[in-house]
Parts: sequence; structure tokens; C-alpha cells
Amino acid sequence: MSQSLTSFADLLRAAETSAVHLEMRDAYGIENENEGFAAWRKGHRLDPDDRTSWWRPWLDLVQEVTRKGVEMRRARIISEPVSDYIRFEYSGTFTNIAAGEQIRWLSRRQASDLALPGNDFWLFDSRLVQFNIFDGDGRWVHTDQTEDPAVAQRCANAFEAVWERAVPHEKFII
Repeated sequence: MSQSLTSFADLLRAAETSAVHLEMRDAYGIENENEGFAAWRKGHRLDPDDRTSWWRPWLDLVQEVTRKGVEMRRARIISEPVSDYIRFEYSGTFTNIAAGEQIRWLSRRQASDLALPGNDFWLFDSRLVQFNIFDGDGRWVHTDQTEDPAVAQRCANAFEAVWERAVPHEKFII
């Protein structure tokens, strides 16, 4: 595996059929490095009627890719009780869904018997895996990519096992 040499936006735009994302951390980044989280902790909430205030340019990219027929799915494995960061993510997930992404949630307790990779990942078209590597404080460090068919298959199997058990965002209550 090597560090990514292609931008993430290029990888997502190159997807032809699917892009799936497995998230397994209870926090990403630290408060003073994540402006959205810091604002949320101070009481700011996204307004469903003010689409221009949502996370740009990410949601524009999601909408672009899903409009061309790529199925985007995200599964989040979370600890309970949930962390403040997960509450923050949950409160803004409606924006991802509005852009065309499907999102499900799974309690970590319900994932104990699943074979999962050691890092969060994106899997593009069931063939290219991009692992997101974070430090102990949840700060992104780098990405590793592989097109090894065995690794891609293990990640696909892990994602589908989580997806099958996970609860769609619309039905999940924290």
C-alpha cells in the first residue's frame, strides 16, 4: 500500500457504480481543529431550509456523483453512550442524505462478532480501497490505497456485514 497520489474528489468522481465508507471512530480531530464541531458545541445547528450554509464543497461533490448514478453509502459504528462528536455528526447527517448519500448507524456492541479492518476506509467500485489513517486524537494523518483484490473483497465483506445490521439514519435515534 502506498500513500494516495490522487485527490479524493478525483477518486470519487471516477467511481462508476459505488462508493462506500466505513467509519469506526467516536471522534475525528480535536475541537480547536474542527470549526464545525466547535460551533455545534456552542449551540449552532444547521438549518434544513438554508442549503447554502451546509458543508461545501463536500455536499456539492456528493450530489454530483450520486446524480450520475453512483450509489454512495456510509456506515458508522459508534460506541454507546455516544460521544459529543457523534451527536454532532448525527445532527448534520440530514445534509448528506439530502445530497444523495445513504447512511446507517450500528452500535459497536452489535459489531463485536464482525471481522473489521483496523482503519476507516472508502471502497470505490468494489476494487480500490482508501484507508484513512488517524492518530490517537482523531487527527487525519494520511491515506493508504490498494487495489489488491483480496483486501478489496475483505473490505466489501466487512462493509456489507455492517450495513446489513445497521439502522438507517431515518430510524436511528441517539
